[in-house]
Amino acid sequence: MSWKELPDLLAVGLLIYAFVTVSRPAGNMTTRLWLVGWICIEVHFAAYSFLDLPGVGGVLADMLGTASLVWCAALFCCSLDARPAQWGSRVLYGALALVYTLYIVLASLPAPPLRPLMVAAANLFALVPLTIVMVTPRAERPASRWIAVILNAALAVALLGWQFSKHGPDLMVVLPLFVAYFTCGLQFAFSDQRKTGGFVVTLLGLLAWSLVFPLGMAFDVFWPTVQVGAEVWNLPKYLVAVGMILLLLEGQLTRNQHLAQHDALTGLPNRRLFQDRISRAVERARQRNACMAMLAIDLDGFKQVNDTMGHHVGDEVLQQVAHLFIARLRRVDTLARTGGDEFSVVLEGPITRHEAAGVASALRQLLETPLTVAGQTMRIGASIGLAVFPDDAQTPESLCILADGRMYTAKRNGGGAVQVS
Repeated sequence: MSWKELPDLLAVGLLIYAFVTVSRPAGNMTTRLWLVGWICIEVHFAAYSFLDLPGVGGVLADMLGTASLVWCAALFCCSLDARPAQWGSRVLYGALALVYTLYIVLASLPAPPLRPLMVAAANLFALVPLTIVMVTPRAERPASRWIAVILNAALAVALLGWQFSKHGPDLMVVLPLFVAYFTCGLQFAFSDQRKTGGFVVTLLGLLAWSLVFPLGMAFDVFWPTVQVGAEVWNLPKYLVAVGMILLLLEGQLTRNQHLAQHDALTGLPNRRLFQDRISRAVERARQRNACMAMLAIDLDGFKQVNDTMGHHVGDEVLQQVAHLFIARLRRVDTLARTGGDEFSVVLEGPITRHEAAGVASALRQLLETPLTVAGQTMRIGASIGLAVFPDDAQTPESLCILADGRMYTAKRNGGGAVQVS
């Protein structure tokens, strides 16, 4: 056993631990596939520790170590697919990994296989992905999958032309590994990942990782006296690992920022974000010398639902009400949950009092249709208070106070009404 791989084994092991720690709070299929991919890299380094074994042991270690690189690339590609959970994605990248593994096993045998067998194996790189993508229904076939089809077809052509050349034994391993990771890089470049620092680091790392294989062969063939340390060739791996961890941290930061400003139950802006939105709306209306309006909404009968049917039913009622209101409002308006059963609406200007009152009446009328929750039908009403800037109030704070006051007046008068003045 060679101990040269020990530092890499320890380093990748620590990266896997860091990866698990960072991804644990909000792990999804993408992060799980990334994690399994890094476990494959750990297997790769472990297998390469036994390359010096004599006979069959060293050959098997070489096959396992190289195949682990292939499976890592397949897992990364699957994670970057637009629909990674879909059967088409799993079959495509799983089948490609099997084709790569078969070809590399054949190429790694001590005695070269028959020429027709290697020709047939090379053709599989083009035929397998093309067949799988073509039989996948068009509606379930992301355009990005054609990247794998095109690159693997080019790989098949290159292997058919060069696998029996002077440097064929090296090319039969180098070219598949280059294409596998170059496919990852292109898939990642066209993925829906946010274009952040983590994205740039990961993309550059994947592209550099793909270039390691042809460059390594070029040094062996053309500059055999130039010694390049193993840590240089392994650097892109760690660059990708750091980039992926950065992506996870950036995602967590975005989620935390969203949770700090949105209601966890309904996903609507919370009171903090609502205050920011109404302040901005008032400022825009002041600059345009126009009117804007605010609605304060309190659900009637909601406490009874909570007391008699339980809070889980009350939560579903709030979610249904939020959905109904969002569907009725304009995209420029803001609907927020500002209390237990209280909602607030910013109606962007220019808007008249009559138009704002019409919106309030429409929201109230939405609740006249009974809601069906947990198999039970119930009726929820709403008391709404309306305040208009600048006619009723000059500041966001006074606008909120006035709208709340009018909402409570409507509630004291029996509820189910809109109080506009």
